[in-house]
This record gives sequence, structure tokens and C-alpha cells, in this order.
Amino acid sequence: MRKALGRGIDSLITRIHDNDISGDMVQRIPVGMIRPNRYQPRRNFDEAALAELADSIKERGLLQPISVWKDISEDDYELIAGERRLRAAKLAGLTEIDVIVKKNLDDEQKLGLSLMENIQREDLNAVDTALAYRQLMDGFGVSQADIAKRVGKSRGAVSNTLRLLELDEDIRHGVQSGAISEGHARALISIPDSARRREFYRRIMTDKLSVRDVESFAKGFHADKPRAPRAASRRTPEVAELESSLEKTLGTKVEVCPGPGPQNGKIIIQYFSLDDLDRVIQILKR
Repeated sequence: MRKALGRGIDSLITRIHDNDISGDMVQRIPVGMIRPNRYQPRRNFDEAALAELADSIKERGLLQPISVWKDISEDDYELIAGERRLRAAKLAGLTEIDVIVKKNLDDEQKLGLSLMENIQREDLNAVDTALAYRQLMDGFGVSQADIAKRVGKSRGAVSNTLRLLELDEDIRHGVQSGAISEGHARALISIPDSARRREFYRRIMTDKLSVRDVESFAKGFHADKPRAPRAASRRTPEVAELESSLEKTLGTKVEVCPGPGPQNGKIIIQYFSLDDLDRVIQILKR
């Protein structure tokens, strides 16, 4: 897909409306004639939510038509927006569905319409929203400020959402599947070490840690920086290796603090909930 550098979303939407969108019409077509949207921003579909929507469609019908695109050279239609509604309609047993048929759209316009309709929906998860933002930026040269203006958010909020793409793939998938919250993901970004970040991600799910627990853990990586010069002078490679070994055993952050003498000091073991404390104690008792 060619880039549309510098156009911005407003220019893209103007192109769409200039391209005979006034000729759009609502039609009823067989669901089997609709092929998926190759630019679908949503990567995860909650089966329980789809079942609820399907029940609603059975009871009340489809309240809002989906949007499709029709190439005059093709027999079928390409979905632009409304994949959840289409999937739920199929679950509900519908053989035909109301659609808004759009014409004369190129690939850029189809992508733009699909992204804009999806990122303004409140139920799109944060990682899929970030991927949609990235597609708009890479595909059209749209700035973060332009995205923020169009979706009614601050530029900082858009930037923070895009930062979620820096997370490891398994953590991003956790957000998409609903295994962890957006708040958990934002807290995990603050953990600079990838291995520890992924380890703590697994602990979020096994120990049911809160966002505050993760934030407290992340702060531990930065808390010692102001007094680093004096502490670093006593933190030998042997001490660093010992800390790493204890952290692997206990599954939490451990700090070995040598004392003023060669044979004394203290060990600080962090915990982030009463359940976490109990887990550490059980390990120490073994």
C-alpha cells in the first residue's frame, strides 16, 4: 500500500466523501457473500460477548447495518466495519444481513474508514487500538496530534497507547485476550528488564496481582538510582549474582545490602500483597 505522507485524517476523510459516498445505499445481502476485511484492527473477539450480541440480534434484530465495499468486477462484498455484528449475526442463524454498500474506494480509503470506525469504539482493546494508530501513522503519515484530535483524546494519551506496542508479544496478547488489563500493561512497561517483565506478567495471572502491586514492583527498579554512587561501590559482581539467584528462587525483587563491615549486612525481600508474602514465606520455610 502506498504511503499518503502528510495527508492527515481530515484529508483522508475528505477524499472519501469526495468519492461519491453520497451514492451509498442500504441493501440486504446473504452473509455468505461478505469476505473479511484484510485491514481489521480488532484481533481478538470475545466469544461470550459475541454470544450475548447474537442473542440480542435474535430478539431485536440487527439495529445497525454493517459497512461493506463492492467492486463492480467482483461478485462478493468486502467488509469495512462491523465484523462483531457480522459474526454475531451468523451465530444467530441469519442468512441475510442489512449492509451499507460503499463504492469507488481505493485500498487507502478502505483502511482509513475501517480504522476510524473501529478506534472510536469504546470496546476495542488498548493493543488493537495502538495497532490501528500505528497503521494510520505508517500508512498515511498521520501524526499523533492529528489522531488525538480525531478520536477526542490528548496527544499524551495517544502516545501512551502506542507505547504498549513496545511490550513483549505474549504480554500484548494478554491484553488482547483480556488476561490482563490495560493498567497492568502500562505498569509492566516501567519494568526495564524484559525477562523480569515477562516473569512478572506470569505472576499477575497466577497470583492475581493488582495494578498497584505491579507499579510498586516497577518502582523498585528505579528507587535506588538517587543513592547509586555509594551503593554501587559495595555492589560487587558476587553480590549481583547472589541477588539474581535469590530473585529466581523467590520470584520477587531481592536486594543484598552489604553492611559497614565485611561480614554483616541485610537482605531486603519485596512482596506486593498478603498472598505474595505468604508465597515467599512458604518458599523460605522449605
